[in-house]
Amino acid sequence: MRVKAPGPGLSDKRAMNERPLMDSGAAKILSLPEETQFAANGIVSRTLLRTPTTRVVLFGFAEGQELSEHTSTSEALIQILSGRCEFSLDGKPHSLKAGDLLHMPPNLPHAVKATEKFSMLLTLLKPAETAPGLSRVKAGALTAQ
Repeated sequence: MRVKAPGPGLSDKRAMNERPLMDSGAAKILSLPEETQFAANGIVSRTLLRTPTTRVVLFGFAEGQELSEHTSTSEALIQILSGRCEFSLDGKPHSLKAGDLLHMPPNLPHAVKATEKFSMLLTLLKPAETAPGLSRVKAGALTAQ
């Protein structure tokens, strides 16, 4: 994810190098409410899991905090865990609340603003390398050779 304006975001080198709370080679259960952290006037992000094709990040936003418009080369799923926010997708605002799920294709311009204190779980999905014996077809599906 690239942030066009200065400020917190996944492009922050510290966040990118953060050690995940979960080891991809071991089973582990986390309580999302217990792991969510908030800063008085900021955004806190914590990487929960990182694999070659997936990154899961837990965010806590203070009311009024925002990430300016940016894009990601990854497909993204966003689950709103608590509170409310406004997600702008390709310039169109959408009000989201706890329990909402948002899917974003790669390269979609988007921004987010906390209309109240809120938390979200971001899952970034990169396309897997084509496995030996498989080939890509136009629709993006894999087929056996």
